[in-house]
Amino acid sequence: MITDPIADYLTRIRNAVMAKHRLVEVQSSNIKKDMTKILFEKGYILNYKFEEENNPGVIKIALKYHPETKLPAINKLERASRPGLRKYADAKSLPRVLNGLGVAIISTSQGVMTDKEARKLNIGGEVLCYVS
Repeated sequence: MITDPIADYLTRIRNAVMAKHRLVEVQSSNIKKDMTKILFEKGYILNYKFEEENNPGVIKIALKYHPETKLPAINKLERASRPGLRKYADAKSLPRVLNGLGVAIISTSQGVMTDKEARKLNIGGEVLCYVS
């Protein structure tokens, strides 16, 4: 049994990037789906597919690499809040990753979103992870 499914999700992606895999499969949940959509919208992954045939479902993620240098689009993927130490931030103290070049994924009362979207809506929440 996995005690922290979000950390498992991030670790699977991080390990696949380090091993230069093209595709990674992760067990599905609503929060992981939202995080995957954010990674796709911000250009960190190439594509994704939700498969719900079996229970639990699977998320297939196609990782993105530079065509010439083969460097991954994801340089750093770090868990911020964890079950033993939750990290919350209000709208004024939301973290900035790489001075705005990276993305912090925040779980708010209005759903999972990036730090920039949360700042625009003036809401805070739990800081899930940092991506750069």
